[in-house]
Amino acid sequence: MKRLLLLALPALLAGCPKPPDGGAPTPASTPAASTETAKPEPVSEQKPGAADTVAKVEFGSPGTIRAAGALPKFRWTLASAVDAKGQPVDALLVRPDRPLTLEFKQGKLAIGNTCNRMLGAYSLRGNGMTVGELASTLMACPDPKLMALDQEVGKRLQGKLGLRLSKGDARQLELTTASGDVLVFTSEETAQTKYGGAGGRVFLEVAAQTAPCSHPLIPNMQCLQVRELKYDEKGLKVGTPGPFGNFYSTIEGYTHQPGVRNVLRVDRYTVKMPPADAPSQVFVLDMVVESDASAKP
Repeated sequence: MKRLLLLALPALLAGCPKPPDGGAPTPASTPAASTETAKPEPVSEQKPGAADTVAKVEFGSPGTIRAAGALPKFRWTLASAVDAKGQPVDALLVRPDRPLTLEFKQGKLAIGNTCNRMLGAYSLRGNGMTVGELASTLMACPDPKLMALDQEVGKRLQGKLGLRLSKGDARQLELTTASGDVLVFTSEETAQTKYGGAGGRVFLEVAAQTAPCSHPLIPNMQCLQVRELKYDEKGLKVGTPGPFGNFYSTIEGYTHQPGVRNVLRVDRYTVKMPPADAPSQVFVLDMVVESDASAKP
C-alpha cells in the first residue's frame, strides 16, 4: 500500500473549488442551537463482528448501473466482518465506537476511521468492484492495533471485490474479498444527498482551546475558536487571517481535542427551511489538513 503525505500537499489544497463569495463562516455570528450529526441507527445491540449482528436482509447482484447510482449517495459503515469460516475478523473491528467507513465520490473510494485516511480509485464491472492501490496520510497513532488496522484494510480492500446490495432500498452493502472475508456495511445519507446539493469548500483554523461564550439556551457554553483561511490555486495561503471568534455551530465528523490546533477542510451546506432554533448552514468535515499538538499539556 502506497503512503502519500496529504497533510502538506499544496496540490491537494489547490485542487479544491473556491467557496462562493460572501459565504465564509463568521465565527462571531449570532448564536444558534447546535446541530447534531445524524448517526445511523445500530443494527444490533451486540458487538459488531458476529455473523448475526446485521439485520437479516436479502442481498442481490446489483449490476453496474444500480451500484453506480446507489454507492455515492451514502456513507457506508462497517457493521460486521467475518472470514470464510464465519468467524469475526477482529483486525477490522478495533474501534467499536468508530467503525470503518466507506465513501464513493467521483470514481474515488475514501476509507475513514482508520489510523490514516485512505484513498483509492475504484471501478465497477458486472457484479464486482475493483479498487486500485490505496494511498494514505502518514500520521502515527499511539494504539498499535489502530496502526495495524491500515494494513489490514489495505490487504482486503484493494483489487477485485465481490459486491452485492440489499434488495429494495439498497441500504446495505456486502463486499467479499479475495480471501473470502465478507464485510457488511449499513448506510447513512451523505451530506450532499441530505442537503440536496454540493457544498461550498471552506478552510477553517480551529484554535487549540475553546472559550466561554454566551448562548440563550445553553448555560456555561464553551465555543470552538475558529477563523477562515484562504488559499490560492497553488495551495498557498493568501491574505492575513482575521481574529479567532466564537463558532456556535458544529462541524459534522470533527471531534475537538483540547490543546490541539487544527486546520480543517470542510464543506458548507445551506439548509433549506431550517427550524427556528437551528442554523441555516451546516459544516461537514472533509479532512484534517494540518494538526499541531504543541499546546497540549
